[in-house]
Amino acid sequence: MSSVKRASKRRILTGVGAAVTAGIAVGTFVLVGTANANADSDADRSAGKGQAKPTIVLEHGAFADASGWNGVIARLHADGYPVVAAANPLRGPHTDATALRSVLDHVKGPKILVGHSYGGSVISEAAANDPEVKGLVYVAAFLPAPGESALELTNKYPGSTLPGALDPVPVTNPDGSKGTELYIQQDKFRHQFAADVSRAKAALAAAGQRPIAQSALEEKATVAAWKTIPSWDIVTTQDLNIPAAAQRFMAKRAHARTTEVAASHSVAVSHPGIVTRVIEEAARAAR
Repeated sequence: MSSVKRASKRRILTGVGAAVTAGIAVGTFVLVGTANANADSDADRSAGKGQAKPTIVLEHGAFADASGWNGVIARLHADGYPVVAAANPLRGPHTDATALRSVLDHVKGPKILVGHSYGGSVISEAAANDPEVKGLVYVAAFLPAPGESALELTNKYPGSTLPGALDPVPVTNPDGSKGTELYIQQDKFRHQFAADVSRAKAALAAAGQRPIAQSALEEKATVAAWKTIPSWDIVTTQDLNIPAAAQRFMAKRAHARTTEVAASHSVAVSHPGIVTRVIEEAARAAR
C-alpha cells in the first residue's frame, strides 16, 4: 500500500473513532454496531464457532438521560456487545414505546432491552410481539400489567419520597393544550435520586435531568411483554423513588430472575458493574 493510501486510511479510521466518542458524550441517541460489528467474526460464525452477540438496547427513565448508562456502555463495549442508548421522549408509555419501536425496527438481529425506572414501562410495550427481543432487563424499574400506571405502582407500597422532591412546571403543549412537566428539585436531587453517587456526578445529573410529562406517570399500560419474554430484574433496596417492596412485587409477578442491590435509584451510575453483569447474563441466555 502506498504511503498516500496508508495516510488516507489512518484519517478515515481516526474520523470514525472521533464520531463514536462524540456520540457517547452527547448521550442522547448512541447507535454502535447495529449490524453486530462487535460480535464474533463472520468466519467464526460460518465455522460454527460462535454466534452474533445480541444488541443491547438501553432505555433511560424520568429525570435522567442516556448518559446515565455511560458506565454500563463502556463495560458492554469492552466485552464486545453492540449497544444502542436511545433517547426517551418521556411523553407517555404508548408514545415513547412507538419512538423506541422505530429504533428496534432499525437494529437488525437479536436484541436485549433494558429499561431503567419509567423506561421499564416503555420496554414492556415496545417489545410486545417482537420475536427479535430475546430478553428484558428491568433496572429499578416499573413492570406494569395492563391497566396499571407508574403512579399507581409507586403508591402500592409506602416508602417513596418523590412527591415532596418534585418541581412541577406548567407548560403549553404544541397543540395549545396545557400540561405539567416534572423535574426533581436540584437541591434535593442527590438525596432523592442518587444518594450513593458522588456529589459532583449528582450535581451534573441534576442540572441535565430531562423532565417527564405528569400525564406519562398516570397513563395506564395496555400490554406487558414480560408475560411472554424472559425477564431479569435489579431491585434497589435503598430506592426513594420506587419502593423496594413495589419492585419485589412486580419482579415476582413477572417471574423475573432477580438481583437485589443496596443502592439508590441511580444504580446504573453507582453500580455499573452489577448492572452490566445482569445484562450480560440475559444476553448469554439469548444465545
